[in-house]
Amino acid sequence: MFLQVKDTNDLVKIVDFQELIDPNRDSVHAQDQEGQEEQETEIFKKEELVFPSGESLPLCWLDANYRKASYKKAS
Repeated sequence: MFLQVKDTNDLVKIVDFQELIDPNRDSVHAQDQEGQEEQETEIFKKEELVFPSGESLPLCWLDANYRKASYKKAS
């Protein structure tokens, strides 16, 4: 899966999808997609990543307590 770094618009390839969707982790291992050679794996903060379309990552991937947070906002 490819995601985009917000500030630079660089594409990164997610190494472990389970790491990405785990809301208890705030960072992921990914490879920058520049040049033709495979790049070294780096750590990226999830908050710095978006889908290539510009859409944010789902809150349930970022916050283990997302249901409680959205409930508080609604009341």
